[in-house]
Amino acid sequence: MTASTMSPKSSVKPILRIAVPLVVWLGVWQLASGWVGRELLLPAPASVARCLVELSGTGAFWLSAGYTLLRVISGLVGGVVLGTALAFLTHFCTWADWVFSPAIRVLRATPVVSFILLVYLWVTRTNIPGLIAGMMVLPVVWGSLTAGLKAVDGQLLEMARAYGFSLLKTLRLIYLPSLRPHFTAALLNGFGLAWKSGVAAEVLCPPKWAIGSSIQQARQALETPELFAWTAVIVVLSLVLEGLLGLWLKPKKEGTV
Repeated sequence: MTASTMSPKSSVKPILRIAVPLVVWLGVWQLASGWVGRELLLPAPASVARCLVELSGTGAFWLSAGYTLLRVISGLVGGVVLGTALAFLTHFCTWADWVFSPAIRVLRATPVVSFILLVYLWVTRTNIPGLIAGMMVLPVVWGSLTAGLKAVDGQLLEMARAYGFSLLKTLRLIYLPSLRPHFTAALLNGFGLAWKSGVAAEVLCPPKWAIGSSIQQARQALETPELFAWTAVIVVLSLVLEGLLGLWLKPKKEGTV
């Protein structure tokens, strides 16, 4: 359906799906704030919005957001690369499966707070958030790709062997198309996990420029509106970046460039 043939109703519906819940929950927030009656416990949406506008006018705000984003993305990339490599290694090498699979499962089962506090003993504060983000992403990518590798059609692999496909050709024509949905799901889930664990690491081990450090400072100073404002920044950045990532990973239709 082209833009010229779209009905006004269909074009308005996506806007309403965003606007209606936003208005409802802002209303609930405003009512709850009025009922509590203490900004220290629950500030009103307008108070948080003013604080957010004030913060966005400072250089420290953009430095903190930028460095946090850089740490999370670096951790995400590292976790994806290692998780992918380990998934192929443990799938094709029995010895590697025996050695690495239990360790990855332990990594997946251990609470993120425990890793943050342990890593704090060995790594500088600036590097902790990225490292923690990568450690949380790695098991997600490994688990998803391992399941995808096990689900590859054996008949297609048999055909590839019968026609004498090279390793690269088999990877490109059989493994990659089969693994694409698993990789997409792992990347989307891993991004959310990397974002949350990275910010949590910044709160517990605050580096100089970081959203988590600003949250910790606001908590210590009992600046509740600022605490809410930084939380809103985390939510908005996470939703926007996850949406952009989803668009990038979305399969292109035939005939498009």
